[in-house]
Amino acid sequence: MPEPLVLDVYYSFRSPFCYLATPRLSSWQEKYNIKIRLRPILPLVVRKPQFFQKANSMMVDYHNMDAHRVAEHLGLPFPGRWADPDPVVVELVDGVQTMGQQQPYIFRLTYLGVLAEERGCGIQFAKEVSSLIWSTKDWHQGVQLAEAVERAGLDLVEMDQVIEREAARLREVVDANQDSLTAAGHWGVPVVVFNDEPFFGQDRLDMVLWRLKQHGLKEGNED
Repeated sequence: MPEPLVLDVYYSFRSPFCYLATPRLSSWQEKYNIKIRLRPILPLVVRKPQFFQKANSMMVDYHNMDAHRVAEHLGLPFPGRWADPDPVVVELVDGVQTMGQQQPYIFRLTYLGVLAEERGCGIQFAKEVSSLIWSTKDWHQGVQLAEAVERAGLDLVEMDQVIEREAARLREVVDANQDSLTAAGHWGVPVVVFNDEPFFGQDRLDMVLWRLKQHGLKEGNED
């Protein structure tokens, strides 16, 4: 069998559009001779909090509406308005989203994503955890996260222990992912990069598949 085609997937656990893309990406890895490398990055509100001070005030409401519409079209569950709790704790200051000082979720989720990829289960982890976040109220409580991680073939306790020891290294990986995304020519998520060509948005996945087929994409059991 030839070497698999490699896709870099830049991903934020706060993005509903990453969640909406993940089942299709996961199914590709099962069906086709491809390798997906999950490249977690921090959300825009963490990386560039000033962005929302300058953005059109209608942007957030439109994105929420569109995410609900896409979820309905794809037959995927979606919360009433947004993930609850939001993976990034935000405060509204004069109607503008501002990152709160205490962030108990997003750094942990992002570092867990890095570790999952290092253990060869990146896209499986993203599928299970993003589905939990975006379809379950109080997703952070009890054993729900641990069970989602286990469904991806991983151990949350072990991974949390690594985060405690290696938080600085993991942040370097996340920052390197962001630099790599910038070098590829984009800033947002989800972005799929194939052969240095970026494809932005869950609505570009059909185009990614089209490009892969131009490069000889075959199903996994084909020679």
